[in-house]
Amino acid sequence: MTDTEDRKPQSDEARGGFDPEITSEFAVPDGLAVPRTGAEPETTSEFAVPRGLDVPPAGAEAEGSAFTTPSTYSAKHPPPAFTPPDGMPKVSLTKDLPWQDRMRTMLRMPVAERPAPEVPQKADESGPAVPRVLDLTLRIGELLLAGGEGAEDVEAAMFAVCRSYGLDRCEPTVTFTLLSISHQPSLVEDPVTASRTVRRRGTDYTRLAAVFQLVDDLSDPEAHISLEEAYRRLAEMRRNRHPYPTWVLTTASGLLAGAASVLVGGDVIVFFAAALGAMLGDRLAWWCAGRGLPEFYQFVVAAMPPAAVGVALTVAHVDVKAAAVITGGLFALLPGRALVAGVQDGLTGFYITAAARLLEVMYLFVGIVVGVLMVLYFGVQLGAELNPDTALGIAERPELQIGASMLLSLTFAVLLQQERSTVLAVTLNGGVAWCVYGAMHYAGGLSPVASTAVAAGLVGLFGQLLSRYRYASALPYTTAAIGPLLPGSATYFGLLSIAQNEVDKGLGSLTKAAALAMAIAIGVNLGSEISRLVLRVPGGAGGGRRAAKRTRGF
Repeated sequence: MTDTEDRKPQSDEARGGFDPEITSEFAVPDGLAVPRTGAEPETTSEFAVPRGLDVPPAGAEAEGSAFTTPSTYSAKHPPPAFTPPDGMPKVSLTKDLPWQDRMRTMLRMPVAERPAPEVPQKADESGPAVPRVLDLTLRIGELLLAGGEGAEDVEAAMFAVCRSYGLDRCEPTVTFTLLSISHQPSLVEDPVTASRTVRRRGTDYTRLAAVFQLVDDLSDPEAHISLEEAYRRLAEMRRNRHPYPTWVLTTASGLLAGAASVLVGGDVIVFFAAALGAMLGDRLAWWCAGRGLPEFYQFVVAAMPPAAVGVALTVAHVDVKAAAVITGGLFALLPGRALVAGVQDGLTGFYITAAARLLEVMYLFVGIVVGVLMVLYFGVQLGAELNPDTALGIAERPELQIGASMLLSLTFAVLLQQERSTVLAVTLNGGVAWCVYGAMHYAGGLSPVASTAVAAGLVGLFGQLLSRYRYASALPYTTAAIGPLLPGSATYFGLLSIAQNEVDKGLGSLTKAAALAMAIAIGVNLGSEISRLVLRVPGGAGGGRRAAKRTRGF
């Protein structure tokens, strides 16, 4: 090989030639037209302007910029809506709406749609102690349920306590004797569940108001209450004594029976006779309670002295209305509070709790029936002339009966251990209820069931308005006000007819009493719901108020 032949391939490579047997991966295929430009043809800059887009001149700004006005805007004719220069005002839902409405609205939402709670700022970053928060929630729910609060409001209170400490995905469950709360930190973590059993029930609306105030303070984002402070306030509520001593409660029981006897046509002698019988029954019931007897037997014993006093006056041929004496004693025993709570739970979808409450009402009512029937039976055997057809002169003294209805509501409020600041309001509410009932039934000639339902509806409406004004429970403003509407006379005449072997007539009168009781309960609940319909509720602007239950039945 010569030197010329050895140097020939090298000269070809130097001139840019290539071997036709070898193809580079960067080579341009044959037949593809590639523009000859100075830039690399295979790359596209992300800042390049797409073809066909009209670009404004360099000195002008494109429409849609944050610093230019839209082309449709006219300074001479601006739109009516505008944002103030200092921004939109912040609305605090805590001060504008009660926590019951806000928490009830979120409970009716699906879990995925509920807004996340705002975690309170704390000194330590470890977060709330979940078991202690759940324990505090259960203790608050126990006090509310034991005090006679409805299951829906108890759930709302428990939900509010959990959210106040930043616990999301909480599901409270309330039945008649069992409370439970479940918290799931996230979708991948195990839930934490705690429960508590309600074994003792007592009527103390002062304590109930204190618990409501604690929940209201916890749900206020401006008030940061620690767990220790909440536990301390809860312990003070449990240690506090009742606002009224025992002798005041016994006197109030007697005055309630006396006012009820005047309400159904009694005179001064009937007033004191009914008061004496009611106070004797109250003391006997306290004695039985101290011995550990069930509440059923306490009602049996408490119903006997008023009936015995009425029978004794009849046997002694004293010219008084014995029926008014016995009826006044029944007013002090009828479980109106439990009846209203049971019907309210049923109407709001808590059927298990409603069934348990109504069963409790039935047991207590049967206890009253047994106690009164025993005395009436022996009175009939002794020759007492008790005529169930005797009409009670109710519509003859409206001014006196209005005063009696207000006294009845006042004493009922004392028996419920209400705060002194709420006694006057519920007393006036009870007087208004009786005025409406008397105007519709006696002056207007309407049926007693319809008149009772309308009067009870006004009680519920006014009670709900007063409770929303004071951010408190509605029970102290409604329970005592329904006292004048309780079916005491219908119950007595039904029992008397049964004692005289007129079972059909007695059952008809007891059915009328049951209808009046249901009218009271439904009317109170309807009045409360009407107040919520006309007042502002969170979420109402978006799609209306949600159903009380997760389903509407279809």
